[in-house]
Amino acid sequence: MAMNEYIARVSEKLRRQYPNEPEYLQSVSAWLEMIAPAVDDPRYEKLDLLTRMVEPERMFSFLVPWQDDEGTIHTNHGYRVQFSSAIGPYKGGLRFHPSVTPSVVKFLGFEQTYKNALTGLPIGGAAGGADFDPRGRSSREIMRFCQAFMYSLYRYIGADTDVPAGDIGVGAREIGYLYGAYKRVTGRAESSALTGKGLTYGGSKVRQEAAGFGTVYFLARMLEHQGETLEGKRIAISGFGNMSWGVCKKAAELGGKVVTLSGPDGYIFDGDGVDTPEKLDFMLQMRASGLDRVSSYAQKFGVEFHPGKKPWEVPVDIVIPCATQNEIGVEDAVLILANGVRYYVEAANMPATAEALKLLRLSPKVLTAGAKAAGSGGVAVSALEMAQNAIRYSWSRQEVDEKLRTIMSSIYDASAAAAEEYGLGYDLIAGNDIAAFKKISQAMIAQGL
Repeated sequence: MAMNEYIARVSEKLRRQYPNEPEYLQSVSAWLEMIAPAVDDPRYEKLDLLTRMVEPERMFSFLVPWQDDEGTIHTNHGYRVQFSSAIGPYKGGLRFHPSVTPSVVKFLGFEQTYKNALTGLPIGGAAGGADFDPRGRSSREIMRFCQAFMYSLYRYIGADTDVPAGDIGVGAREIGYLYGAYKRVTGRAESSALTGKGLTYGGSKVRQEAAGFGTVYFLARMLEHQGETLEGKRIAISGFGNMSWGVCKKAAELGGKVVTLSGPDGYIFDGDGVDTPEKLDFMLQMRASGLDRVSSYAQKFGVEFHPGKKPWEVPVDIVIPCATQNEIGVEDAVLILANGVRYYVEAANMPATAEALKLLRLSPKVLTAGAKAAGSGGVAVSALEMAQNAIRYSWSRQEVDEKLRTIMSSIYDASAAAAEEYGLGYDLIAGNDIAAFKKISQAMIAQGL
C-alpha cells in the first residue's frame, strides 16, 4: 500500500475511534499532513509506526474530591496521558482549567511529544490536568486541590517514569503544593519528579521566562535568515502569563517592542511598549491576582483597552500568539495578512485553527513557525532543571540562558534542514514536524516492538 494510503488509513481509523475529541483530531490531522513527504520508508507501515505515534501509550483518568473553605466538597476530573517514551521518560505539563477534557489532554500530550523531541534532550511526551478552575479560589483551597490531585497522580509519575511541569493554571505556587504532596505520599525527596519548582528546592533559573525566551530566540534566527534583527520591530502578542511575560522581556532585551497584551476581557494597546521593569512586574501582579483580566494594565498605565476584542487587528511587524489553542480563526488570519505582518510565530500550542494556519502558511508575504519548534523553550529548561537535580548543582542564570539559546538555535537549524531536505523550501512548520518525526521513528525502530 502506498504511503499516502497508509496515512489516510491511520487518519480514518482515528476519526472513527475518537469522533468526539476535536482538539486531538485537529492536532493529529495537521501533523499527518505535514510529515507526509517524509513517510518514505516501508518499515513505517510494516511496523505500523504511525498508529503507535499518534495514539498514547497510556492514559489515566481519576476523580479529585476536595474541600473548599466553607467545608463544601467538590469533585473534579483529573487526567494524565503518557504519550511516548521512545526517547526518554514521559514529560509534559499539567493544566488546571474548566476547558480540560480527554481531547484537550491528548492534544497537549501529542504536541508535547514532538516539541520535546526537537530539544535534543532525552525526554518523551505527556500531558495532564483537571477541569478545576483556580480563579477566585483561596490559596488554601488551591493547596487542598493540589494535594488531592497528587494523591491520585503519584502512582504514575517519577523521575524515570513521567515528570510533570506547569501549564495554564499551574504556576510555581501549584507546583510547590504538588511537590510537597508527592514527597509526603512517597516518602522521597525526588527532585526530578516535577519541574518548575522554586529556586529554594531544586528549581532552575530562567524557568518562568523560558518558554517566552525560547520563542524570541527562535524568532531571532528567522530574522537573521532574512538579514534582519529585532531592533525596532513591533510585536503583537496574546495573553499575559508566563509565556507572554518571557516574550516581552527577551524582545525588549533584543530591541523589539511588544505593544499588545490580552485576556478574556479584551486587549490593551501600549504604543510605548511593554518593556519597563514596572510594566513587566505588573504583569506578574496581574497573573498572581487570579482575576484573569488585562483591563487593569490599561487602568494602571493609561493605555488603550479594547473590550471583547483580540489584538490581531493591530498593524505590527510580528504576531506571536501566546495564550491558548484556536485563538486565531480565519477572520483573524485575514486581519493579520491585511496588516502586512511579516512574521507569524506560534508560542502557544495550536493557537490557530487549521483553516487559519493554512491561510498564513500559504501566504508569500508572511513567514511562519509552529509551536513545536518556537515554543520549545519551556520544556528545554525543564529538562535542564532535571539535569541540575541529577548532578545536585545549580547553573547560573547566564549559563541556563545561554544553554537555552543554543538549544533553540539547534531546533531552528533542524527544522530548516528538514524542510529543505524534503523540498519544502522555508516551511519551518512542516520542517519541525518532520525533524521530530524522524527522530522518534528511528528510536522506535531501534527498540523493536
